[in-house]
Amino acid sequence: MAIEITGSTVNPNSANSGETSNIRREQGSQSTSTRSPETGQSSTADTVSLTATASQLQQLESELVSLPVVDTNRVEAIRQSIQSGSFEVDANRVADKLTSLESDIFSNAPGQ
Repeated sequence: MAIEITGSTVNPNSANSGETSNIRREQGSQSTSTRSPETGQSSTADTVSLTATASQLQQLESELVSLPVVDTNRVEAIRQSIQSGSFEVDANRVADKLTSLESDIFSNAPGQ
């Protein structure tokens, strides 16, 4: 099965302009053909149109995949402050965050 992608260039500033990307898939001989009502000829192509917004989402997704999961600069700063003895734990903040997390978990649990 061949896939032809045409018109895939999208201006990121034109999210609502109605620009579309067209994708056409040519089906192999194994599939059944359909008849076009206008011409009566067999059609062996399916078409899909992606909006400019969908294309932007694909681009953003690929950019997010390339970002690191961990902020290495922050981890290194914390590591250095622990080694130097200047790292301080705010027990009240930790307790508040744990309480908030527990509240979120139980308020979103099934059957609540």
